[in-house]
Amino acid sequence: MEFDFSLLLLALPIVFVLGWLASRMDLRQLRMESRQAPRAYFKGLNFLLNEQQDQAIDAFIEAVQNDPDTSELHFALGNLFRRRGEYERAVRVHQHLLSRGDLVADDRHRAQHALALDYLKAGLLDRAEDALLKLEGTRFEAQARLALLANYERSRDWEHAAGVARKLEAAGQGSFAGRLAHYLCEQAAALLVAQKSDAAGRLLEQAVATAPQSPRPRMDLAALQRQQGMHQTACATLAEAMHQAPTATPLIAPLLAAAAIAAHAIEPTLSLLKSCYEQTPSIDVLDAIVSLEAANGDAALTARQWYARHLEKEPSLVAAAKWIAGEKLEHEQFHPQVQRALDHAVKPLTRYRCAACGFEAKRHFWQCPGCQAWDSYPALRVEEL
Repeated sequence: MEFDFSLLLLALPIVFVLGWLASRMDLRQLRMESRQAPRAYFKGLNFLLNEQQDQAIDAFIEAVQNDPDTSELHFALGNLFRRRGEYERAVRVHQHLLSRGDLVADDRHRAQHALALDYLKAGLLDRAEDALLKLEGTRFEAQARLALLANYERSRDWEHAAGVARKLEAAGQGSFAGRLAHYLCEQAAALLVAQKSDAAGRLLEQAVATAPQSPRPRMDLAALQRQQGMHQTACATLAEAMHQAPTATPLIAPLLAAAAIAAHAIEPTLSLLKSCYEQTPSIDVLDAIVSLEAANGDAALTARQWYARHLEKEPSLVAAAKWIAGEKLEHEQFHPQVQRALDHAVKPLTRYRCAACGFEAKRHFWQCPGCQAWDSYPALRVEEL
């Protein structure tokens, strides 16, 4: 039986037409899908710009469903979940990205970094640490180290925090000498609680050498020296702290006055504090002078006279309250009520205020309890700022 080539010639045009129609249908479907994805994406972006986060999330979910292989949409969705505090959903999005085998290395590192931020925001510090450590050697290394440093500080793991700080300094991310000194002081404080004063002293000496111009190491060291009965040595340590960090004089002056009284070194300390007060008048320095002169017994000026002189230099409500406390009023029977009102009015003025976030506190902090910034509290009180 012979093959009829005429049938083949008739079939070729039919096959060509069917193939052409099929390709057109595929192209049409592809165009529809490509239009749907950007439309959903731009809709989500519009909602986001209008601060309609719920609608933005719905739009981005629709975009991801239309194009599940697009990593950028996943990143946008994960960031939205994190901003809204939906950390579990953000974690799932970024874990899904990391599970994909077709993800390029840079996107994988980006997803790892985003996952670490999810854990940090959720307070899962152990998981955050593991995720951040995996970013060593990537373009997110510096950001990961900074986050890791904050993580260790938050969990008060000062030894690991010091290691990360040294790496950041070696990588040219700035000087971390001040922070390293604080970490050593924190470790020394823990040793003092455990009654290991010798080890604490060695750490404080190391902190002084690490950051010579930081006042805290010498202040903590002087406190330890006083505990050990070395009052004269404590005076010398605090005087050196004032020399190295003159802006911290208001913090150091009360400690120096107490050490000088214990060491019977009132005269030289008085001379030093009076010189500092003349250069920069401060209520804390003045209080230290008043306490020293009272201990000396032969004060040239009474406490009230010192506060009156301060009022000539500075319009201080705190000084006025201290002055009027020793003043005999015309209607003395009302003095307690007046004094109580003044003391209540000056309380907010005697606080310390963080220069970074504005958090106010009754006592001075080396690390702000509000924003966790180091050395953000000036040595001056609110009234003197």
